[in-house]
Amino acid sequence: MKQTSKNILKCFATVFTVAILFMSCEDNYERVGEEAIKPVFPQRVAQNFTFTYTETVEAMSSQDSARSKVVAVLTSPLSEDFDNQNFKFQTFPEGLQVEFFDDKNQKSVVTADYGIVYLQTNLYDLQGNVVIETHDGKKLETPQLFFDRKNNWIFTEEAFTYTNPEDGTVMDGEGMDFNRDFSFFKAHKTYGLMTIKEKEIEE
Repeated sequence: MKQTSKNILKCFATVFTVAILFMSCEDNYERVGEEAIKPVFPQRVAQNFTFTYTETVEAMSSQDSARSKVVAVLTSPLSEDFDNQNFKFQTFPEGLQVEFFDDKNQKSVVTADYGIVYLQTNLYDLQGNVVIETHDGKKLETPQLFFDRKNNWIFTEEAFTYTNPEDGTVMDGEGMDFNRDFSFFKAHKTYGLMTIKEKEIEE
């Protein structure tokens, strides 16, 4: 009986000692890198998002909308608004389409798989299968494109393919700057120019 009591006391002492050891251990691990980054959640989420950008033709009263002009329409199946951050931005995780209108109201279209708009700088970062198609059939394809809405300037540092049906050419290159209606553009590096338009044979 005494032996059994001693065994019970010994087992109890062992369990108690192990419990004390676990309780005394503190998590002194300092989390760095990705573990230290706090998750960021959007302040607002909108589905089937549409936003119309307008500008005034000339100085006018706030009640006069007849002189305002639509310059762009942005649509997306999903928009996430991060107005709760110091540097505010808006994401389009399921892709977006932007329709641009020039001074003659001619439409060009940009599509991308993903987009970020930095609201304080009016800079658009478009990523994944970015395609621009102008009203006159010109086409630019690239994996990433930036649009500076404030200065109406578009640029990329990535590889691109530019198709111009007016002269029947396809240009491959890397890096390009151009304005919104493609009336001016500059390629940083080109890999070649291929003529694809067949000349008409005179009889």
